[in-house]
Formats: sequence, structure tokens, C-alpha cells
Amino acid sequence: MTTTVRSAEPGDIRFLVECNAAMALETEHKALDRDVLTHGTRAIFDDPRRGFYLVAERDGEPAGCLLITYEWSDWRNGDWWWFQSVYVTPAARRGGVFRALYADVERRARAAGAVGLRLYVERDNERAQQTYASLGMEEEAYKMLRRGFIAFP
Repeated sequence: MTTTVRSAEPGDIRFLVECNAAMALETEHKALDRDVLTHGTRAIFDDPRRGFYLVAERDGEPAGCLLITYEWSDWRNGDWWWFQSVYVTPAARRGGVFRALYADVERRARAAGAVGLRLYVERDNERAQQTYASLGMEEEAYKMLRRGFIAFP
């Protein structure tokens, strides 16, 4: 099967929302509000400074997606590109879909002058951690903290 990666378009919003909802349910056992998720997904297309989505297709059918957002680094005078909302459909898993998405992101990031790539991963998701390590990613020395301002399931 041939995997291609392309920039997402507004016509992909339904697929992106379904992927994000499935990912939240699978990884965090959270049922996301589809209306909020749809508006949040559409917001990326409304303001490209927030980031961009990519869609992977296998033989012309959507098989995975991800979101890239930016974090400015004053130390490095450049942007870190953050992987978010990574999802591969169950039928396409272990078939190189994420590897194709990752390669496309790395190519784009290098061309744009990004300082590097970052992501966060669930502590217990060893399979994903192994995948990321196999692509050359290294564990950061930081512990992530947060303080939320809106209720989240």
C-alpha cells in the first residue's frame, strides 16, 4: 500500500474530529465534546499561526493525521514544532503511516528553520515511546505541569 502525506484542508475537518475523539477515548478514556472539538479543529484553519494539520492517506483513503503547533524559544531564536493530536486509524497501524507523517514533518520543519521537534506521550504508552525513539527522538529532562482554567472530562 502506498502512503502519501498532504496538508489538511477544511474538507478534512470531519475526519480530524473523528480521529481526535477516538484518540482521546483510546489513550485517556475521555469522551470529548464534538462541538468544542469541531470548533477547536476549525480554529487551526482560521488562523494558520496556531499550526497546521497533516493527513496521511493509504491508497487514497485517510489513514492518519496529526497537528503541528509552534512554541517560540527565545534561547534558540526559533520555533519548536510540537506534534499533537497524532492518530492512525486501527486498520492502518503498524504499516508505516506515522513514520511517513513524521518524515514529512521533519522535512517541513528543517526547511522552515525550526529548532527541533517535540511531543508529549502518555507515561504508560511504551509502544509509542519505542516508535518515537526509533525515529531519533530523545526523552526531555523536563516534567510537564499544568493549571487548567476550564473543566475537561
